[in-house]
Amino acid sequence: MAQQAPALPEARLGRAVGASGAPVAVSGVVLLLPDGDPVSRRRSSALPYAALQRTARRLARAARDDGLAAHVVRYRFRGWNGTDAHLARDAAWAVDEVVRRYGDVPVCLAGHGMGGRAALHAAGHDAVTSVLALAPWLPDDDLAADPEPVKQLVGRQVLIVHGTTDARSDPELSYRLAERAKKTNRDTCRFEVHSDGHGLRQHRAEVVALAADFVRGALFSRAYARPVADAFAAPPPLGLRMPLAAGFGRTLGR
Repeated sequence: MAQQAPALPEARLGRAVGASGAPVAVSGVVLLLPDGDPVSRRRSSALPYAALQRTARRLARAARDDGLAAHVVRYRFRGWNGTDAHLARDAAWAVDEVVRRYGDVPVCLAGHGMGGRAALHAAGHDAVTSVLALAPWLPDDDLAADPEPVKQLVGRQVLIVHGTTDARSDPELSYRLAERAKKTNRDTCRFEVHSDGHGLRQHRAEVVALAADFVRGALFSRAYARPVADAFAAPPPLGLRMPLAAGFGRTLGR
């Protein structure tokens, strides 16, 4: 008897965190996209998923009264894999799944590392209103055949956060992408986390507070904290090299 080929993995949403178990109905969804590798067809790793699960809980608590549901996406593979762009395709599938489950609700794509790149690529989906890219991994446009696309970001609110000492994802590349995106989409801003690396661990509380403020503002029209409002309003380069204030979490009162 011929052996059957092993089934290919499927993308899936992690269990919802937030309004699904609360008295408030779901009126907005944030999809968290874990980090990955440039090339790998191995199954997605549990470690980046677990790291973002903690962030999902923090975001859900901050926006519980707004009706936020947070899901961490499980990829089919852990690699981007060139033109296959598996992580971006899985992000787009996840948005379709949100629409199927929740209907016409706004979606924020929030990714870290390679997940940040996936969030930026999948932003063109009609349900996506905002993108949060944390330490996004981006190819060097000087070496790539084509520059990273930015047209899909038009009409979306885009926030990029990058540590200045990131040794895995070059912060200068996210600045250059933000600079190109800002030319056609004024609702683009970028914060720099000084002396922080790829994991953004040194100033985690401030980064999560910034993320929560952005998600609530982008999905539920809450007023942004002044640093975020100023970053959106400022022309480049100031609006793209805004330092993340050490007291940002305290400013938000969370």
